[in-house]
Amino acid sequence: MAPTSVRERANTGTRELPCVPAPKPVRRRTRSRSGLRWALIIAGGYAAGLVGFVLGVPSPYLLASLLVGAVLALSGRVRDRLPGPANRASQALVGALMGSHLTSSALKSAAPSALPLTAVTAATIGLSVAVAWFLARKGRISRPSAVLGMMPGGSAGIVTCADELKADVRLVAFNQYLRVGLVATTAPLLAHWMAGGSSSGPAGGGPGSWPGLGPFQLVAGPDQLTGLLTLAAVSVAGVWAGRRLRLPTPALIGPMLAAFGATVSGVIPAFAPAGLLQDVVFVLVGMDVGVRFTRDALRRVRGLLPSILAGMTAVCLGCAGMAWIFARATGTPLMDAYLATTPGGINAVLAAAVSSHGDVALVSTVQSLRLLVVMLVTPLIVRRLAQVGVSSPIPPGGTKPASPR
Repeated sequence: MAPTSVRERANTGTRELPCVPAPKPVRRRTRSRSGLRWALIIAGGYAAGLVGFVLGVPSPYLLASLLVGAVLALSGRVRDRLPGPANRASQALVGALMGSHLTSSALKSAAPSALPLTAVTAATIGLSVAVAWFLARKGRISRPSAVLGMMPGGSAGIVTCADELKADVRLVAFNQYLRVGLVATTAPLLAHWMAGGSSSGPAGGGPGSWPGLGPFQLVAGPDQLTGLLTLAAVSVAGVWAGRRLRLPTPALIGPMLAAFGATVSGVIPAFAPAGLLQDVVFVLVGMDVGVRFTRDALRRVRGLLPSILAGMTAVCLGCAGMAWIFARATGTPLMDAYLATTPGGINAVLAAAVSSHGDVALVSTVQSLRLLVVMLVTPLIVRRLAQVGVSSPIPPGGTKPASPR
């Protein structure tokens, strides 16, 4: 039998110390409970999306899960983010879906619009910087925080570099994800309206659906097992390559480029997420956006919220105007032009494009190229503006300190 005490021998005698039992491992149990809890939440988001589809809501799985996540976060029932593995998996699958639409024929058809697309991208970034400059002058936001918060796209990458660029990370994160939430909520509705209300979202098959598979379809194409293995290989290889190349948002851009290469090669079987798998991916995307809107985040920026919303509205309306000009100049349908020029929310915009049967290749190309440009030029813009004038440091609450009287 194992001893129940330890004897310390000394010159004066012995002293017994009781053995303290080792604490039981609880990390695995906690992780399993958290995983089960999130599985139930995601299942609830999917059920809400199914109800939305029956009711004819555009992009039902995206919008319904976003609403469910926001309600849970604001009510305090969910206090943490979507688990990292689920978030990375959804980004990788969205990237693979985007890349699968970037065929050589689609890129050739978009080539004549390269100059207008470049002009629209530059104008979108310029508009966002101008609005941020106005907020910094009229509001109580430092210039780095205002510029990073208004930048269109690359939310995860922008938030990551906020601390290095002397910005308020919490304010930047709130601005970025508030804009993503607005785009994710309005883009499907506007796309549905622009399309004339002819589509209410996929029933589960989506583009590339094959008859006879029904609810068992997970990827485009008849061979589900081969398609799933190919999808897994493309996603894993893309994430690995994206990290090695230090791409912005590597979990999204890496699989997109890998899927693009696999699609252009013409020898890879169809692997794009479809049917039930595509719906679950859109649920994860919507849930990830919704759970970010916590009561604590709203409390911290409560005084700045009107000016932030006004600035975001100006950016969104400006992008809509540029979409109208682009559509008139190139003959592109207004719905496709609008989805291609929305200020960020690339995952949600792709979901809206797929659900509305839009030109996914055009939307993916424009949004991805702008994401790359934004991640490259944002640090340069912020440092340049910081040199023009010194902004007062921003405290955790998101407002500048009051000037002494």
